Amino acid sequence: MSLIFVSQVLLWITVAVLGVLVAALARQVGVLHERIAPAGALTLHQGVKVGDAAPEMHVKSLGGDAVVIGGARGRSQLIFFLSPDCPICKTLLPVFKSAAAAERGWLDAILASDGEEAAHRRLMMAEGLAAFPYVLSEDLGRRFGVSKLPYAVLIGEDGRIASLGLVNTREHLESLFEAKERGVASLQDFLAKR
Repeated sequence: MSLIFVSQVLLWITVAVLGVLVAALARQVGVLHERIAPAGALTLHQGVKVGDAAPEMHVKSLGGDAVVIGGARGRSQLIFFLSPDCPICKTLLPVFKSAAAAERGWLDAILASDGEEAAHRRLMMAEGLAAFPYVLSEDLGRRFGVSKLPYAVLIGEDGRIASLGLVNTREHLESLFEAKERGVASLQDFLAKR
């Protein structure tokens, strides 16, 4: 046997062993992916819970329009709590606008915060948020137990809280819609019941 033939056989054996190792590692990645479920919006310990009637409030938007939050309206409401000083809030605004546009057939999107009106008006202009009701109400945040930002509350058509939580990514925001669709408090609750 020549040296070249032996080296070629050894190389092909090495390639086959590496192929088996890659397949085994790919299988392990799949197993880990099943074990580590996607994280939904983090539900913090607050006064209101999923299934509770949402506090009905009548507030004015920065545009001067009357906005009714909560109550049985026949349409769902997404209330997105943000701050002009919150960098994560600003990075989520395109996601919020995209979700509001995609779900506009059944969903009314509302921006909410508290603080200095001038700063919020600057944010509204800089980020192109004039199409959304933007309300400033410290009481609104307190009633929903908002302690960290960005935070979102999804109120169902019946006026009950469908899902809520801290939203730091697109996946967190979309998890609110998934939780409502599946009839669970959060994606974590859904996966725990599986």
